[in-house]
Amino acid sequence: MATSGQERKDMAYRIITVSRQFGSGGRSIGKKLAERLGYEYYDKELVKQVSLATGFAPDYIEEKGEYAQSRSKWAYLFGGLGTAGVMNGMTPSDYLYTMQRKVILELAEKGNCVIVGRCSDYILREREDTLHAFIHAPIPYRTERIVRLYGESEQSPAKRIADKDGKRRVNYEHFTGRTWGAAENYDISLNAAAIGEDNCVELLYRVVTEE
Repeated sequence: MATSGQERKDMAYRIITVSRQFGSGGRSIGKKLAERLGYEYYDKELVKQVSLATGFAPDYIEEKGEYAQSRSKWAYLFGGLGTAGVMNGMTPSDYLYTMQRKVILELAEKGNCVIVGRCSDYILREREDTLHAFIHAPIPYRTERIVRLYGESEQSPAKRIADKDGKRRVNYEHFTGRTWGAAENYDISLNAAAIGEDNCVELLYRVVTEE
């Protein structure tokens, strides 16, 4: 059930960032939580706004805005050069991160929202009205889930998970200098397999509303 405007105003947290392992259900949990709270939900909409700000295609932002080129720690060593008049001399990856950061900060100023991924936990780390959640789950749970949702592919489910998580980790650590998934970087870390997706939503809802 959605909350009233007055209740939303009085909530402990006006912003929730949801970081997640690939296939853990973090995106779904974030969306359900936003619906339960009556908050805005920024995932695809965030990509759209970054696309408008940069001129980059949404598909490019979807992939490059959260994933490194490879799982190697050297993935950003040869990032190419930017064009002075277009990207202020920055590499495409640095420019994209800078613009994503700008959009995330602007969305946070509006308040009452759930933001998925894209280093939003780090970007908003100094805001006291923000709750940072990390969703994780064991490989078997994630394997079953990605096959059920996305179907089979040429890569094995385990390889897809390792590839996505690895590239996401390299991207996060490159731009934040922090360890992706480390408990100390988040306010709450939930095992979706052990707790259940709906229970994760309920727990986060209770933390946000202080019920």
